[in-house]
Amino acid sequence: MKKDKSYKKLKKFINISVILGIIGTVYLIQSIIYFKQNFIFLFILGIIFIIIDYIYIYKFLLKNNIKKIKYTEIDLKTEYDIKVKKSINWIFIFFIQLIMFTFSSITLIFNSKIIEILELFNYRLLFYEIIIFMILKNILNLKFLFKLEKLDKKTKCNKEIINVVVFNIVYFIITTIIYFVFEKVFVLSPSSIFVSILSIITIIYNYTRINKIRYKKKKPNKIALVIIGSVITILLGYSYLSKDIWLVQPYINSISYLNDHNNKISYDEKTGIYTITKEKDDFKILQLTDIHLGGSALSYDKDLKALKTIYSLLERKKPDFVIVTGDLTFPVGYASFSLNNKTPVEQFAAFMRNTGIPWAFTYGNHDTESYATTDKSELNKLYKSLSYKTSRTLLYPYIQPNITGRNNQFIELRNSDNTLNQALFLIDSNAYTDDGFNKYDYIHDDQVDWYKENIEKLNKEENKTISSLIFFHMPLQEYETAYNLYQKGSNEVKYYFGSNDEKMIDKICDSEYPSKLFNVAAQLKSTKGMFCGHDHYNNMSLEYKGIRLTYGMSIDYLAMPGIARDTKQRGATLITAHKDSTIDIEQIPYTQ
Repeated sequence: MKKDKSYKKLKKFINISVILGIIGTVYLIQSIIYFKQNFIFLFILGIIFIIIDYIYIYKFLLKNNIKKIKYTEIDLKTEYDIKVKKSINWIFIFFIQLIMFTFSSITLIFNSKIIEILELFNYRLLFYEIIIFMILKNILNLKFLFKLEKLDKKTKCNKEIINVVVFNIVYFIITTIIYFVFEKVFVLSPSSIFVSILSIITIIYNYTRINKIRYKKKKPNKIALVIIGSVITILLGYSYLSKDIWLVQPYINSISYLNDHNNKISYDEKTGIYTITKEKDDFKILQLTDIHLGGSALSYDKDLKALKTIYSLLERKKPDFVIVTGDLTFPVGYASFSLNNKTPVEQFAAFMRNTGIPWAFTYGNHDTESYATTDKSELNKLYKSLSYKTSRTLLYPYIQPNITGRNNQFIELRNSDNTLNQALFLIDSNAYTDDGFNKYDYIHDDQVDWYKENIEKLNKEENKTISSLIFFHMPLQEYETAYNLYQKGSNEVKYYFGSNDEKMIDKICDSEYPSKLFNVAAQLKSTKGMFCGHDHYNNMSLEYKGIRLTYGMSIDYLAMPGIARDTKQRGATLITAHKDSTIDIEQIPYTQ
């Protein structure tokens, strides 16, 4: 039968007639979606295609006698087995797509206009066209096969197709109800769960129940089952790792407002510079680093501990300002069980907004991991959307200098008489180079030039050498130089506090590429202190060549194995800027 030209002609006829019918139907649907714009044109186009389809079908049936098609019984049964399998599988696929569409558009039903839902449907119309084409094509092939000769499985086949459709409708209704009622308790995406279950049912069906209406029984293909199972597992895993999970939100909602300062904050739209004018002589900056929020169900306990630790530190010290020196998030699946670096940012922004304390942020190497769900460009947009105009707490610039890095900014801290107290530079130490796995990047020359230009500009404006502080994530090589000198007992460095107890191979995990930032800062004699994070167990503060090199105490409960049990390194660093621009730096260990 497969070699018979008349049967090939029949299959071609079915394909063309179904395509014409679908095109006509699609145009009719689009005439409803775009009712106000192109209704008449699309409606007429749809009617034309449907009329052409009917004429084509009529002419074909008039010229061809289907019953004269030649075939053998074996060919007929083989063709039947193929078509019945395809018909039922495409019905399952249709309902899988329907579940995905329904769940993704449920929020639109409540929050959007009907036209937006119709546009979403129109966007996915191509998928449905293909699926419906395959269903109709295979069912029509079956119908014509039944006309060729009476097959003893015809009645069973028709009943089974109806049963499959009814089962899928019932499954769709039940899962939709479950989604509406229990959506908030799902750790995984409900859509992923229900689609995966239906996919598994489809696979099982293909090796069990479908054999009742087939002539040739299908045996399980172990390799195919392993591949399909692996794909489903990977998709479910990725769905879980990418999901927005807000389990810490009840705690965030429960915290009290802490900001009792009346400092004034302004933003220059042209330069992207924030200015904080302090009300009192002393201004307290709390450095937080390596918070490492995972944002997953499995990191919930550690995320909650991190936020409670931070709140305790804020409550104790009531700082005027908070600076986070990188690694706010940890989208590394093996530890956080999440690749989502967006939700933790939103959670922390909500947390800080509820405290009322202004804060700023510079990126760490983990904040924009290459495998994270949100890339650096999108994360930059997210921070801008959460910034001062919206939150009144986050001081993230809406415009940034055109230099290397995800964000570089400086903030002016001024006394009540408007004299400049400190220039606070937040410089991106970047993440990784392209030279190899986990090779740390560094602060590039154009970033240093930008820093130098602004220092010189401020010196000129203030008619003196201004005082400045620099915050970044990864330590400069001079941190290692100073530490080695300290180890040797050299008088070139002055020890203030802390210890370097990093458990990695290197005590100081800096870049192998030298940055000129320290040398330029030493020459300018403006910067009194540099503050970093990155090495979670390091919290030493040394003075080298007139600059305090300080490791901030880390918050991390998640990233380093066993660090949740360790306490010595956990806390914050308090920088107090006095009216005369002198500073005091002290550790604020976390005490439970």
